[in-house]
Amino acid sequence: MDIKGSVALVTGANRGIGLAFTQALLDHGAAKVYAGVREPETVRNSRLTPLRLDVTDEEQVAAAARVADDVSIVINNAGVTGGPPLLEGSFDGARREMEVNYFGTWAVSRAFAPVLAAHGGGALVNMLSRASWVANRRLPSYAASKSAEWSLTNAFRLALREQGTLVVGVHAGYVDTDLTADIDSPKVLAVDVAEQTMTGLLNDEPEVLVDDATRRVRAALSGDLEELYADL
Repeated sequence: MDIKGSVALVTGANRGIGLAFTQALLDHGAAKVYAGVREPETVRNSRLTPLRLDVTDEEQVAAAARVADDVSIVINNAGVTGGPPLLEGSFDGARREMEVNYFGTWAVSRAFAPVLAAHGGGALVNMLSRASWVANRRLPSYAASKSAEWSLTNAFRLALREQGTLVVGVHAGYVDTDLTADIDSPKVLAVDVAEQTMTGLLNDEPEVLVDDATRRVRAALSGDLEELYADL
């Protein structure tokens, strides 16, 4: 997949991993990068093209696909956390996680699939997580939403194969962003996630495993449960 000269869209592009994705695309020679955000005025980089996009608003998603009808790379990065502990609390945050992380990714992917087809197939990139594969005690509903998003990614990989679209799932552990500021665990840098994703695109890789811990979890999926959950 060529990045130089391409046109790309990144959702959730005004901070954290999304912002790193936009910069990496520009650094690799993308001709145009749409920054999909709920508030376009928050986009400060003059090299980016702001695009109003709340991934939970189907009308905005459809409008974005009409405006950004020149894209060949779509990066679904928009995501939230905020679900309740496993045994208590309101489900409102968990429902919000599913609306953004799962249904939002679904809506954007479906809306832009014909756009990618019109430009030779292109690439669809979904920002997933190590939590796609292993339960998270701190964030159980976030992990569930990422598991659902991983399944969705695989479904799109099958569905878009005939139109030549490269579907890439990016998995990482905790990334050093505002969303993980209160978590005291080892973290990878957003710029490293973005750069490894660019390498994955350039090499037509369907899966990007950013850090060693994520690679270990991926390898353990074929083993017994004790390989994933040492406390069992």
